[in-house]
Amino acid sequence: MALVCEVTFDRERLKNEIRATYRKVAEQPDGDFHFHRGSDYAASMLGYDRAELDELPDFVTAPFAGVGNPLSARALMAGARVIDLGSGGGMDCLLAGRRVGPDGDVVGFDMTDAMLDKARAGATATGMRHVRFEKADISKLPLADDSVDVAISNGVINLSPEKPQVFAELHRVLRRGGRVQFADIVIDAELSPAALNDIELWVG
Repeated sequence: MALVCEVTFDRERLKNEIRATYRKVAEQPDGDFHFHRGSDYAASMLGYDRAELDELPDFVTAPFAGVGNPLSARALMAGARVIDLGSGGGMDCLLAGRRVGPDGDVVGFDMTDAMLDKARAGATATGMRHVRFEKADISKLPLADDSVDVAISNGVINLSPEKPQVFAELHRVLRRGGRVQFADIVIDAELSPAALNDIELWVG
């Protein structure tokens, strides 16, 4: 099985297609998409606490399109610095903000403006001044070395055509003893080079 397949398509085109798709999700979360979305899905299929989700604004939970529950892997420490790679509408970040408390720090990174708008509005609506959101490519994190306790991500790393750089960035920014908690899509069959270089399949 090949461990690395050369990506031959235009990576910026892929990123633009991803932005366009998730802009639509942010603006019309009840639209026609092939993937699940929303708080009912998160609670019934991914193990999120429904009561906790009900305390968040609907405009934050409605565009949620994660594939698992990275916060369930291990409890976050009070006062910890947490980052979220591909934070979308901000649901996981706001839940993380509750866990780390006001002495902690949560930063969500996303490249879709419409999602960032939802997330920032959610932080304001919930009064979580220690949760913020920045526009960034997850393969180039605007963070200092050794500055993060926990990195989370939910169904986003699979979308990156630059996975080695993403994991190198995680290694760079995590403090000694820090950890990564992420949920993502994994396949157990080898795909053909043609399939791996099909932008439509990447975006879904």
